[in-house]
Amino acid sequence: MTDRLVPLLVAVGGFVGAACRYAVGVAVPGPDAAGTLAVNVLGSFALAASVSVVRSRRFRYFLATGMLSSFTTYSTFAVQTASLGSAWGLANIGANYALGFAAALAGLRLGRRFA
Repeated sequence: MTDRLVPLLVAVGGFVGAACRYAVGVAVPGPDAAGTLAVNVLGSFALAASVSVVRSRRFRYFLATGMLSSFTTYSTFAVQTASLGSAWGLANIGANYALGFAAALAGLRLGRRFA
């Protein structure tokens, strides 16, 4: 039997994540890529931390599938990276991946402490 509440949870989570994404983009000074880097690193940390902590299936749909997938943004990252040119584009790729992986590792460690 399917849970009919799941699509609503994903939609509400997506709305919350998109609104938070916009707020961070406005709040972070500098080029647009700085805001995208911030949300991708924060989202990597939050998703990794939630893996061990969140037990509720419904809350995982709200948080991971809805909110955090709308909060982080690969397509914006790709477009901004392409528009930065070769040198800055490579730096942006390196920063997003290195900081994203480091944040995910930190999130996993923190999540395991609270699990």
